[in-house]
Amino acid sequence: MLEELNRRNFAASTIRNYVRTVEQFSRYFHSSPDRLGPEHIRHYQAMLLGRKLSPNTVGQRLAALRFFYVRVLKRAWSIAETPYPKSVFRLPLVLSQDEVSRLIEAADSGFDRILLMTLYATGARRAEVARLKVSDIDSQRMIIHIRGGKGRKDRDVMLSPKLLDALRLYWRGLRRKTDWLFPGGRWHTSKHPISPNVVWLACYRASCRAGLAHKHIHPHTLRHGFATHLLEAGADLRTIQLLLGHRDREETTIYLHLSHRYLNATGSPLDALPISRQGESIAKR
Repeated sequence: MLEELNRRNFAASTIRNYVRTVEQFSRYFHSSPDRLGPEHIRHYQAMLLGRKLSPNTVGQRLAALRFFYVRVLKRAWSIAETPYPKSVFRLPLVLSQDEVSRLIEAADSGFDRILLMTLYATGARRAEVARLKVSDIDSQRMIIHIRGGKGRKDRDVMLSPKLLDALRLYWRGLRRKTDWLFPGGRWHTSKHPISPNVVWLACYRASCRAGLAHKHIHPHTLRHGFATHLLEAGADLRTIQLLLGHRDREETTIYLHLSHRYLNATGSPLDALPISRQGESIAKR
């Protein structure tokens, strides 16, 4: 299964989730997964739905099992017998620029602060930020190279002058220099990069200190803010699509629903109706 996933260039996080799903499926029935069939899959799907998991989560689990049976075991899979639950579409949370400032200012440490600044300045995913190398910072061209993003695709994003100054200050303060921009370990001296979970924790701690914990902020929240604020500043969708590394432009159009600039540009049809204001009507009675 690992060979097949790597051959098809699945992201590292997707590989982990797919393998974990098949492992949990196997443990649930106390049997090797290649000995289980469609009736077990249907039973497992019913169990997941009974646990009140979201339809999107159940769909992801089924996708992992389908990959294992179809791509690895070369078995048939009937969508009619094991239908995917209808996915739920929800607009993501977008912070205002003032809220983003509050979040960054509330960082628990200088290390957390630079992580939050990098997330918002680049729109990168948390795993992409965690794997940044010093050599990825191109100060001559004012570009940051994102290596091996989702789908193992490289892309370039802008390097903010403010972020560059902050990165230089942060780098001078490191006790030990490594190839990784954000080295792991308690004192950030490891030869390995931080894990994506460290980026998530930085967001969580800052949101609590900023009084924004009720909004359930995570690294992707800053990615949504990056895209929406760019759109409101006049950037076109194609540019934002390239910066985010979206394969399909449809993924990027979601930010049209989040942008106040586009929402406010279109008036409500109520405004065109020839009706009097409520206060005027009451005054005439």
